[in-house]
Amino acid sequence: MERVTLRIPKQQIEEVERMVETGEYPNRSEAIRSAVREMINEEGTEQERPSEKRKRRTWAKV
Repeated sequence: MERVTLRIPKQQIEEVERMVETGEYPNRSEAIRSAVREMINEEGTEQERPSEKRKRRTWAKV
């Protein structure tokens, strides 16, 4: 597994930490990996159905 460094808005990290504290994820890294997997799966599904309009990604305001 490779290490990646990224900047995430404080509010989003606080939400990830809440999910870890409540036991939804064992740690922040696994929560973020899960989000990346979900995003990749959604992209694959959208590519399989090109007739449907593609959702526009929104970028965080920092």
